[in-house]
Amino acid sequence: MRANHHQFVAFAYVVREGSFSAAAARLGVTQPAVTQHVGKLEKQVGSQLLVRSRDGISLTRTGQEFYDLADRLVALDSEISERLEGYEAMARGHIKIIANAPLPALKAISLFRQAYPEVEIDFSLYGWTTATSLLRERRADVGLITDPPHSDDWERVMVQKNQYVAYLLPVSPLAARGILSFKDLQEETIILPETGSLTERVVREAQHKSGVYFQRTIKMTTFPLMCEAVLQGAGIAIFLGKSGLISRGLAEVPVAELTQQHETAVVAPKDRAKLRLVKAFIETACSSDFHESGG
Repeated sequence: MRANHHQFVAFAYVVREGSFSAAAARLGVTQPAVTQHVGKLEKQVGSQLLVRSRDGISLTRTGQEFYDLADRLVALDSEISERLEGYEAMARGHIKIIANAPLPALKAISLFRQAYPEVEIDFSLYGWTTATSLLRERRADVGLITDPPHSDDWERVMVQKNQYVAYLLPVSPLAARGILSFKDLQEETIILPETGSLTERVVREAQHKSGVYFQRTIKMTTFPLMCEAVLQGAGIAIFLGKSGLISRGLAEVPVAELTQQHETAVVAPKDRAKLRLVKAFIETACSSDFHESGG
């Protein structure tokens, strides 16, 4: 007996939604039905595809190979449904968005929501490494990523460029400087995103090139948390400039060793970029309204 279409679709949604119950809700079927479909697919493949744990589900190596195929099938299904149903499909659609750059992503989502108020949006903010991995593994429809890696499988459109700055309390003596150097910051406590982030990599490379290293660093998971730490007096944060309204009240000072411009792009798997909702979101992120709003 060959694996059927419903088994592949159920498997793809379990991976995309992160659980059997969430997949069942998205598909409008019972959880036992989803479990049965995935179990039959694993039996047909002759290998375990998913690992279940308290933290959720993860893919085996075989599972990742089959998920890539299954998700492409789901994308094709969606494209066919859109052509049959027309633009009515957009009114009750669902889009999964990820980002490592908070401000441009939230601006694009706000504009998109105004145009498509009934669409269900699932948005998550991740570090650069996780965000790019999720896109590469097709766990999201679209992402806003800073300096995304080049891939023949991705649609990629640049939306803005920016450089790294130091975020400081306005009362700090360093806040009045026109530009700071690593030597100025050497004795300070520097707040950086988690290991594996683009920021951490860029700063590490610049330190190696300059020969100047920070004496004390604190690693944090997200930009809002970094800003809160600065406001609480924990140190000075380094992150892309103009990254969020949460930084209001902080001074942003350029850093001499970090003057390179970094590109934030909207990225999607090419087959998903053809879907009307994903295409509409990409167009929103590239629109004049987005740039006029400060994107």
